[in-house]
Amino acid sequence: MPYTGEVTKDAADRAPVKIIGASAGEISDSVRNLVSTGRLQPGDSVPPIRDLALELGVHRNTVAAAYRMLVAAGVAETHGRRGTVITSLPHLEGEMAVNTELVDLSSGNPDPALLPNLGSALSQIDYQMQMYGSPVIDPRLHQWARNTLAPELDCPFEISVTHGAVDAVERLLTAHLTRGDLVAMEDPCFYASEGTVRLNGFRAASVSVDAEGMEPRALRIALAAGARAVIVTPRAHNPTGVSVTAERAQEIRSVLQRYPHVLVIEDDHFSAISRNCYNRVTPSTTQRWALVRSVAKFLGPDLRVAVVASDGETADRLGSRLRPGATWVSHLLQQLAANLLESDAVARQLDHARHAYAERVDVLREALTEAGIDTPFPTDGFNVWVPEPAGCAAMVTALREAGWSVRDGAPFRTPTSKTPHGIRITASRLTRPQAREFAQCLARIRQSITS
Repeated sequence: MPYTGEVTKDAADRAPVKIIGASAGEISDSVRNLVSTGRLQPGDSVPPIRDLALELGVHRNTVAAAYRMLVAAGVAETHGRRGTVITSLPHLEGEMAVNTELVDLSSGNPDPALLPNLGSALSQIDYQMQMYGSPVIDPRLHQWARNTLAPELDCPFEISVTHGAVDAVERLLTAHLTRGDLVAMEDPCFYASEGTVRLNGFRAASVSVDAEGMEPRALRIALAAGARAVIVTPRAHNPTGVSVTAERAQEIRSVLQRYPHVLVIEDDHFSAISRNCYNRVTPSTTQRWALVRSVAKFLGPDLRVAVVASDGETADRLGSRLRPGATWVSHLLQQLAANLLESDAVARQLDHARHAYAERVDVLREALTEAGIDTPFPTDGFNVWVPEPAGCAAMVTALREAGWSVRDGAPFRTPTSKTPHGIRITASRLTRPQAREFAQCLARIRQSITS
């Protein structure tokens, strides 16, 4: 007998749903059909296990198994005593659109003046049309990656190319994990990584960050809780700007050595223009690992290319998802990236960008300090993190009204975050007078909000 009662109060104005089936598979399929046709919608509760079992004339374990199948498929999620509800597609954050009426300290963009001229670079490429069945990786980019990475990696590795760092992280996680697996992540963390974890049905384990990087004790707790993957930003962590020190890298390796089965992903997105050297956190005992280096921050956000060094098995898993003739990264983009990365003129430009960004974040931190505002993290990259324990919404709104656009730090916190709220300030285009003016404005607003 089908279940025909109300599903939730919100669904009362819709026709009663009919869940049918005599086995767990049939019940699960019935619910999925109701979701596909809109009869069950995100937020709707499915009937309690006992009630549905009674209505269908089946054992409670059969309904419980059906609900577990729905959760595993990402159709529903359990809320403890509140029961099981239909899930909605997670809202994924992106960088904020630039408001030209405000001083942009929020979008996370590099300074266009410090990027190579891609239009000019395109005209210098001797591009030959690539057809289906061509090699997946451009030979010049492959050779550049191998020559660049070999001195920094003390183990054999293979090269893959993905559509940027976010694409690489998602492909790596989905190639190794299943829904419900725990992923250890920095707290605060890069919003795109946190979104990728939620979108694919994984769970985030928060690992706090201090001035030297991911905290070993917090990482140890996450691994003991069953984390099967770790995402680490070795340099210019977004949003705090922290880079992993040599001492901290050694501590992290010591923790990870006890968990050789855990996938370790290092997202080294700021590599070419970081003021710090790369300190590897992956120990030699780790069986599955990847070092991801994208070019968006220093060659341009629209150049969607990332080079991935990894163990052979991981490269094979990536290769199965980046096949020739189907999902490979455009050879036009790969050749453009290779041309730029091999250019002496671009190398000089990147060196200038490295020093310019370092100076700008230092100037902002100095101005904030003079205004009585603490910035606890030594900053690399072009973002500065200002903790705001009392919350950020009012602060962000007041700054907008004063002509400044900054980023509320909420999207950078994991669901289980224990770190204070904060605001992220992008200093990539900030001048010294602007830094001083902004710091004084922020100090005045802080005082007015807290008084």
